[in-house]
Amino acid sequence: MSAYQDIEVASEGRVTWITFNRPHRLNAFSDRLLEELDEALEAERSSASRVLVIRGAGRAFSSGFDVSSDAEEIAPGFDAVELRDRQAEHAERWLRIWDHPKPVIAAVHGYCMAGATQMCVFCDLTVVAEDAVIAASPALPLGGGFISPMWAFLVGPKRAKQMSFVAGERISGATAVDWGWANYAVPAETLQESVAELATRIAMTPSSMLRMKKISNNRAMELQGFRTMAMMGAETNTVVHETDAVRGFQALVRDNGLKEAIRRFQAGEA
Repeated sequence: MSAYQDIEVASEGRVTWITFNRPHRLNAFSDRLLEELDEALEAERSSASRVLVIRGAGRAFSSGFDVSSDAEEIAPGFDAVELRDRQAEHAERWLRIWDHPKPVIAAVHGYCMAGATQMCVFCDLTVVAEDAVIAASPALPLGGGFISPMWAFLVGPKRAKQMSFVAGERISGATAVDWGWANYAVPAETLQESVAELATRIAMTPSSMLRMKKISNNRAMELQGFRTMAMMGAETNTVVHETDAVRGFQALVRDNGLKEAIRRFQAGEA
């Protein structure tokens, strides 16, 4: 087992399991969690494992970036360039999953929201529980143009726009498979077993061959603009964050808490 605080890392044979471990926050992405994920991914580049699996502890895969009232993600004080650089760091982090020499599988159960759905797009395979709850945008519109455009590569532009335009729009794991966002869905109680079996089968192929297979498949997406779009989202999202509307929503969260801010928005009071 690992000595991390917000994640756990454990290896079983040729498979390494990276587990988000903030169940009290539905595994929301804190700065520390993301930094530890970076460290774990870097360490796994030279490990004996051939396949990595990312999953969440508790009742959720991840609720996305932490936007609670005390989270740095909504803190005031960033100027536009600092904010752009912060957004670019997120994109570069996901691209490190995309570029990782080993296949990375996302095992999604429970809630998978906002930035967590974007991370899954950069994973090589995504297996979901049939009853998973998946949303590309948070229930409160705090940004735009960063997450859902990456969905378009998997589900098409019209479905990506649907998930972007309707704040908190949700689909099930089964629908995510129908749309092409995930590989396949299984009953929640068999998710870990199913992913373990898939990862073990993949790990039978030598690492050198897996790496080249991953590079060649990624190249097909990159020729369609995948990598460029990932980085363009940082600028688009910065523009949205600089609007009076988003600043107002951020202040609403800081002053009243996330749940009350969402309630007011959904009631048409914000």
